[in-house]
Amino acid sequence: MPDINETINGLLGELRRGTIVIGVLSQLTEPQYGYSLVPVLEEKGVAVDPGTLYPLLRRLEKQQLLESQWDTNEARPRKYYVLSPFGKEVYEELCLEWRKLIVSMDALTAGAKGGE
Repeated sequence: MPDINETINGLLGELRRGTIVIGVLSQLTEPQYGYSLVPVLEEKGVAVDPGTLYPLLRRLEKQQLLESQWDTNEARPRKYYVLSPFGKEVYEELCLEWRKLIVSMDALTAGAKGGE
C-alpha cells in the first residue's frame, strides 16, 4: 500500500508548481530582485526554491510578462524585475480565473471529509 504522506506531498508539490507563477507575478508590481522574492513569498506561505525561481523569472521575461533592469550601484549587481504593461493585464486575468477556480473547487469539495 502506498504511503499516504508521500502521496499527498507529491500531489501538493504539483499544486504548488501551478500556483508559483501567479504568486511571483503578484509580488512584482514594484521592482524586486530575484532573491528578495524568496523570503517575501515564503512569509506569505509560498515556499520557492531559488533554483526554481530564477528560471521562472527568465521565462516570464521571455514571455514579455516582466521587464528587468540591472542595478550596478551596489557592490553586487542585481537584476530587478517588474511587471510589464502586458504582464499586468495577464496577471489581472489570471486573478479572475483563479477566483473562478476557487469557487469551482469549493463547490466540488464542499462535501469532502474535512472540507465542511
